[in-house]
Amino acid sequence: MTALTPKQIVAKLDRYIIGQEAAKRTVAVALRNRWRRQQLADELRAEVHPSNILMIGPTGVGKTEIARRVAKIVNAPFIKVEATKFTEVGYVGRDVESIVRDLVEVAISLQHNERLEAVREQAAGVAAQRLVELLVAQMDRKQSAEQNGQHEPQVVTAEAEVLTPAEKRRITRRRKQVTELLDREALDDETVEIDVESDYEGYMQPIEIISGVSPEELHDSVRELIDAFGPRRQQRKVSVREARRILTQQEASRMVDMESVVEAAIKRVEESGVVFIDEIDKTIHSGGDYGPDVSGEGVQRDLLPIVEGSVVMTRYGPVRTDHVLFIAAGSFSSSRPSDLIPELQGRFPLRAELDSLDEDDMFAILTVPENSLTRQATALLACDGVELTFAEDGLREIAAIATEVNARTEDIGARRLQTIVERVLEEISFEAPERQGDSFVIDAAYVTEKIGDIVSDDDLSNAIL
Repeated sequence: MTALTPKQIVAKLDRYIIGQEAAKRTVAVALRNRWRRQQLADELRAEVHPSNILMIGPTGVGKTEIARRVAKIVNAPFIKVEATKFTEVGYVGRDVESIVRDLVEVAISLQHNERLEAVREQAAGVAAQRLVELLVAQMDRKQSAEQNGQHEPQVVTAEAEVLTPAEKRRITRRRKQVTELLDREALDDETVEIDVESDYEGYMQPIEIISGVSPEELHDSVRELIDAFGPRRQQRKVSVREARRILTQQEASRMVDMESVVEAAIKRVEESGVVFIDEIDKTIHSGGDYGPDVSGEGVQRDLLPIVEGSVVMTRYGPVRTDHVLFIAAGSFSSSRPSDLIPELQGRFPLRAELDSLDEDDMFAILTVPENSLTRQATALLACDGVELTFAEDGLREIAAIATEVNARTEDIGARRLQTIVERVLEEISFEAPERQGDSFVIDAAYVTEKIGDIVSDDDLSNAIL
């Protein structure tokens, strides 16, 4: 867990999220409390549970982005789910326990990538040695075939021969020469033949579900079946550059103990996992509905034990959710947080209310964040050699239009900006490959020219913006 102070956490969030100071402070304190818990004695630490957060606010104001950035700040396993995608246990659909199973998969991938990165330099050295041996053997086979007048070189390894001292010295010299060439990347465009193991995971992507079998059980069954036949191996001819990457990945994978990865990943989920449950307000039962509400209050009841703290069985073993941080969010435009079932309300003690965005907020979103739409658009068009500049009055005009359209139609917050920016830049983006070296300035006049008529026409505005 990070030792960042609440002020430092808020400062990091400010780099990507405009406004919403109250929500940022609430999240920052919750994260700091997680770090504080780690400093406690074992007996007391087990008794301190995370203070889950309920975010309340319209769409497009930063709820999801805050949760996503929080997980990155603490380098924690993170998953975003929509409450409306789940159904009560016993009905067709996804059950809420799959949230934890998916979170474990995310944690394993995160932990595995970190372990791979830790051994990558060592693996690169071993891969380079393997590549030298492959290239030397390939050169020897080619030279032998040419001397014997054969069209297809015979495969003869050095280990299979009884080498004379002179042959040993020749092979040593060749290895040295190949090593020097590899270090200078002089052989990167040459072709070499290597063994590649096919990953069975790729063959399972189209499989969704078979009646009576859960996806997890299906995955395990196929895995056991393929493991029984051993790994799929095939010979591939690739460039030396590509071979270096493949061999490094193979060696790094051999150096990583997957059992310890899984063990560390499960602990990471239990101690620092973050789950963001969006559209929680959509599970609130409407008084006009009849019959069992299997996707509403039924989901709330099923969520309760997981949020409260329980044990969920996964293919990797049991996982406790006592200390997973849950952040729920919803617009609550036609309902209130108090309409949630009382037990679930009590499991989200912290409330963070997010404000709607005004014109100044929209302008700041276009200019301040490190990943702002304007920076993205400028970088993308630069790939085609087009220089794009956003004038301040142009950005003000875009912000004003976004605010006006949100007020007149459905308020979708900052997401409206992307629609408008894409519409303004549509012609430039289309013609950019043929306009290499040209420069464009997006000022207020240009914005008005491109979308002024659309904004003034209510029907067009509703359909396009």
